Order: sequence, then structure tokens, then C-alpha cells
Amino acid sequence: MSVPYTVRVAEDPADREACFAVRKEVFVREQGVAEDIEYDAHDTVAVHVLAVGEDGVPLGTGRLLHGEAAAAKTGGDASVGSLGRLAVARGARGLGVGVALVRAIEEAARERGLRAVDLHAQTHALGFYERLGYEAYGPEFPDAGIPHRAMRRDL
Repeated sequence: MSVPYTVRVAEDPADREACFAVRKEVFVREQGVAEDIEYDAHDTVAVHVLAVGEDGVPLGTGRLLHGEAAAAKTGGDASVGSLGRLAVARGARGLGVGVALVRAIEEAARERGLRAVDLHAQTHALGFYERLGYEAYGPEFPDAGIPHRAMRRDL
């Protein structure tokens, strides 16, 4: 089944609310992440991307941190962005939405002059990111009680 969708940078408050709604559905409701740690101060400075079906329903989201906001996640390297909060609604999985979101975040990173993108992948998603050119490094670690690994892709 193919569902037409577009991916764009979330520019206005309605887009950002749509991003947060997808994150709430996936991380808070499905995965049991506490709502008070799902949203953070970085949300105000991040570049958010949004996938929307042609019917206007939000299908997925992700965000890019760069500069000072990314420093804690990238070892302080200002030329590396941090991809995070990638979430695809259950009904849109398997349609290529996740890939489109990652590529849109990478494009936003390139536009900001970044040379690489780091992310903290849930271990079950390592294969997804490896297929997109990311390489895992460092030990497994828990984040919100879920096992993760750090990964990086040079742009």
C-alpha cells in the first residue's frame, strides 16, 4: 500500500504541534517514555521535520540539533549535528517515511554547514540506520530505560 506524503521543515506552530503529537503517540503511548522527559528545552531551538499525508494527517517527525544544543550529544564538535526524536506513526511504518525524514534532517544539517550527523539509536533500529550509512560506535547505554547505541554518518 502506498500513501502519498510530503516531508518539510516544520515552520509554524501548527507544524510543531503535529511533530509533538507524533512523538507523544510513539514515545509516550507506545514506548512508555515519561512525558516530562520526552519534551525538552532543545525543542525550542531544534530544526523539526514533519511528514504529512496528503490528507493532512501527520505521519512522522524528527529533529536536528546543531551548535551549542548538540554539543552534549556530539562530543562538543560544532561541525556535527544531532538527529533525534525520529518517530513514525504506527500506520505509516514501512512506507519509507523514516528514510525520508532522515534524509530531510541530513539536508538541513548540510544547509547549516555541518559535516556529520550523530544520533542515539534504539538498539532495535540499528539496522535501519546502518542501511542509511550510519556506523555505530561506543558501548550500549540506556536512555529512558531503552537500550541505545551512538551512531554517526559523515555528510
